[in-house]
Amino acid sequence: MRNGVLFRVILMSTRRLYLLILLLAVGCQQAGIAANRAASPANEKVAKAKLSEQLKIYESTLLEGKSEQIRIAAATETLFNEDPLARGILLSVLGQSKNSAARMAVCKALIQARSEHRPIMKKDDFVQPLLQILPTKIVSEAELAAETLLLFEYEQISEPLEKTAADPSLPVNRRLNAIYALKLQPDKRAVIRLIKLVDDPESKVADAAENALIALGITVGRNAEIRKETIKMLQSQDTGVFLQNRVIWLERQMHKSRDELGLWQERYLSALDDVYSAIKDDTAKGKFFDKHLRSSEATVRLWALGKIYQDRVGTTPNPKLPAAIEPILVNLASDPDREVRLQTAKVLSLMVELNSAQSLLEQFKIEKYDEVRVELFVALGRACQYAFSANSGVKVSPEVRKQLLEWAQKYLVEQDPKKSQKGADVIKKLLEQGGLASGEVDKYLNLLHARYKQEKNGANGMLRGELLTAMAGLCAQRSVCRVESAKLFGPLFEAALDDETALVREAAVDGLIYIDKTKALKILRAFINDSRPVVRRKIIELAGEIGSQEDLVWLSGKIGSTAEGESEPAWQAMLEIFKGSDAGVLNEWIAKFESPGSKAELSVEQRISFLEIAQGKAVRENKLKMLKNIREKLADLYRKTGDFAQAAMHLGILQGEVKETDQRDKILAELLDAYLRWPNVKAATGLVHNCLLEKDLEPNNVIVQAIDNYLSEPPAGADPNVVLKALTQMKPSVRRPKWLEQVKVWLSRIGKAKEPKKLEKAGN
Repeated sequence: MRNGVLFRVILMSTRRLYLLILLLAVGCQQAGIAANRAASPANEKVAKAKLSEQLKIYESTLLEGKSEQIRIAAATETLFNEDPLARGILLSVLGQSKNSAARMAVCKALIQARSEHRPIMKKDDFVQPLLQILPTKIVSEAELAAETLLLFEYEQISEPLEKTAADPSLPVNRRLNAIYALKLQPDKRAVIRLIKLVDDPESKVADAAENALIALGITVGRNAEIRKETIKMLQSQDTGVFLQNRVIWLERQMHKSRDELGLWQERYLSALDDVYSAIKDDTAKGKFFDKHLRSSEATVRLWALGKIYQDRVGTTPNPKLPAAIEPILVNLASDPDREVRLQTAKVLSLMVELNSAQSLLEQFKIEKYDEVRVELFVALGRACQYAFSANSGVKVSPEVRKQLLEWAQKYLVEQDPKKSQKGADVIKKLLEQGGLASGEVDKYLNLLHARYKQEKNGANGMLRGELLTAMAGLCAQRSVCRVESAKLFGPLFEAALDDETALVREAAVDGLIYIDKTKALKILRAFINDSRPVVRRKIIELAGEIGSQEDLVWLSGKIGSTAEGESEPAWQAMLEIFKGSDAGVLNEWIAKFESPGSKAELSVEQRISFLEIAQGKAVRENKLKMLKNIREKLADLYRKTGDFAQAAMHLGILQGEVKETDQRDKILAELLDAYLRWPNVKAATGLVHNCLLEKDLEPNNVIVQAIDNYLSEPPAGADPNVVLKALTQMKPSVRRPKWLEQVKVWLSRIGKAKEPKKLEKAGN
């Protein structure tokens, strides 16, 4: 609230100054004197004539001014004018009952002077004119006069006020105005007079006096005895105690009012939330925001800005809103309320597509609050960055960029770390877009270099990191001046790898990678165990992008690491390197991963992804022995993961390539098990049928054992009767009595569809 009052005081003073300049200009014109010509100190008559013209202008403006602010400004200038005639103008205006606006302007000028603690010469001159306003029938006039009377000690005004309030012969409205004035006076004598007036025969006067006392926290009612006791208590009470008690009561009332206001404000904003949530159409949302951004209440404007901010940073940003609210949103950068300007700057930082640069710059130049000024600077930097990017569609004058760079230079050299960082960031944003002469580019690059060198050995590692981050950004591919930046900043990045501040090392890694990835990896291999997880991860990702076989060893050491976010990126980097390696390298790593002393404990999924790459390499390079080994391993791994379709595919290939009977039977049994658990009953029965074509299947046959294992312990949710029914429906082309006996055993043990006669007939 104090900030709001201060702002209004500053604004009022500025307007008065503007009016004074305007009035002086008009006065000079009326006097026939040129605007650029100063009055000669030696010519006293001319000076007096000019002063007289000024007073005429003040008087005319006070009496006929078109706006209240102009009239108040004219009254204020007249009030503090040293010319003896100036006071007469004000006293005369106070006596003009037909010009209420002018009288009220003089009162407000006096009230304003009191609130600003500006001394008023011979202020007693105003006592009688103000008292004479009280009888007016215009309530607002009388109330202002009553408030203005607070300029004086109670002794100066007590007699006429109390006499007027108590005189039954006077009109009621005049007495009521006097009661209002008594209520404002911080004096126990005024309160005592109000208590006595509760007994007044005129009901309106009595009611007004009682209401005034209630407003002061004093309840007396219509009980005469209670009122007498209250009066005695006040008369005996020390003046200081009385004033202290009144202040305490007023503070309580103020807190109560604030609490009530906060409660209703909360309810109102909650209702706005509900209304806003129900709006789905973007056009309707735009109109809704436009209305509430124009609200006279700063709280409502802040609410609307908060919703717009959330719309932009939320999970589903809404890019359609700016078109509807752009004009009012940009204008809010110069809103009278400090918090509104601050929030507007944050919103405009996100809505860079709005044409806000000029408005932001104008407000930045006159902004008094440092926090708001910094946010305006940030928003201006982002607006210019976007405007000068390719195909932005927003036009910003190069002069704006020039001025912004000048301010960025001032911020950069500030001792305040936050300002210095913001200055560096804005310089980076503008330089990377291009459009500047090479001399200008070199100038600002060298400024960044010098500022970093200045902080190199300083205690503020965070600032060093932010500065180095800006310099690294200028070396990135998107930067127009990346070549010049790389040449100047490259040595700084290498030296910064040993900095104790993690953010500095992180920025240094980025800078080296931006400049030359191959060279960067050679340097960064020595920092793979940096204490900063982000630094380690960046090096790991770089190895995955351009690494070679020599990086596989240190990457494998990070597989299974408990360090945050390190194991999986390391494995992905290894896979990328494996994709570019030959079959020989992959075959070596198959053995390394399986060796008992291996530090890299791969999960089943990781082994599969690696072996799939190795399989492709073995196929292309016709490494048959390696290929057979890989397929056996993949089949086993896929069975472990429950992917029996993939297991069956690899076993099927192996079965077709194996010539030895024992190995072939073993693979067939595994393949049958995979078919059954897939499940692919058709493929399973087909495999059994082919085996029966070759020979009868005895109980100890691997095929029979595979079926028996499945039927004895089927997978969860599987019905073994489905498989059993399919087996009973098979019709071997030759007699296979041992097989039929085995089927009967299964049927008698678990089968629901027993068909012994059909089986016997099939056997015959």
